[in-house]
Amino acid sequence: MAKERQISTSRVIAADRQAIFDVIADPAKHSLIDGSGTVQQSRESGPERLEKGATFGMDMKIGAPYKITNTVVEFEEGERIAWRHFGGHRWRYEFKDVDGGTEVTETFDWSRAKSPLALELARYPKRNLKGMKATLERLDQLMTTGSVDDAA
Repeated sequence: MAKERQISTSRVIAADRQAIFDVIADPAKHSLIDGSGTVQQSRESGPERLEKGATFGMDMKIGAPYKITNTVVEFEEGERIAWRHFGGHRWRYEFKDVDGGTEVTETFDWSRAKSPLALELARYPKRNLKGMKATLERLDQLMTTGSVDDAA
């Protein structure tokens, strides 16, 4: 069931919803906010801003460097954006106005993955949850202070 193969974390960030969405919709900023340490940089050939159907490449590193191409598969301006790559799993961000700012929820959804059991056996959901929490912390820093402290 789809719900069983999703893991999410949320954080309230004291910033405007659209401003936060604009950061996530800019692939050049993904390496800045990535808390997993795997996203190295966006490839120059990609779009400056994401939209539904857009493809964008990232230079990644898990042990060894590699490149990945993602496609935006969900997009609602200011509210939701998600992308997937060839493996089929999705990274989704959702944004909601709340007291104190914007609730940002990041979800790793492997319900449509080509090999969901392989992701589970490799412990990606648990590892990704840790990285997602760190990503939202870095996003919070960027939005509230204008920079990210790499020592944190």
